[in-house]
Amino acid sequence: MTTWHHEERLAAVLDAVRERAARRVLDLGCGDGDLFVRLAAEPGIARLVGLDIDAPALDRLRARLAKDPPRVPDVAVRDASMIDPPPGLAGFDCAVLLETIEHIPPDRLSALERALFRTLRPARVVVTTPNAEFNPLLGVPAHRMRHPDHRFEWDRARFRRWSTRAAQAWGYAVRFRDVAGRHPALGGASQMAVFDRADPGPSIAANPNGR
Repeated sequence: MTTWHHEERLAAVLDAVRERAARRVLDLGCGDGDLFVRLAAEPGIARLVGLDIDAPALDRLRARLAKDPPRVPDVAVRDASMIDPPPGLAGFDCAVLLETIEHIPPDRLSALERALFRTLRPARVVVTTPNAEFNPLLGVPAHRMRHPDHRFEWDRARFRRWSTRAAQAWGYAVRFRDVAGRHPALGGASQMAVFDRADPGPSIAANPNGR
């Protein structure tokens, strides 16, 4: 991925957070903080929490925050899994998963769904993930993925099926956009789904699929 692609992803996610006027934001899989430090500078955010299981990456993020103190008054970085999140994080205005789900084993995606849409249940969820259709334009051979730690890479149809089913199961509406490129046939380097909770309150909806 080029720096331009990465900046385009960051800008798209920030736009989605600002569009919601989110004041409480979760950065799930925050890593060493390319998105987190930008969110920490957003004047409209009052509480920001980042989760990741990569301790060295979190140390790098903490060092970045120490050099450039956040504008957000309540900032926390936790060594924790998004699949088994710590208590006290339910009902945030927005949760972001930036190029994160592709690092999760496919057989754990149902657990992620439950944690995200049932346990955390934010008003908005923003998910970006690589678009496998775009890989040839990046020089990625058909038998490989963009990063050795990726467990899968979905084309746009597969991502839309997963997102649409999850949205219907958990009481969200979802919309999609291409990110970092607009090839007429292959879309963008990444793809983004924005889920908005249908009910106005923090109550937990039943999952009709039992997943």
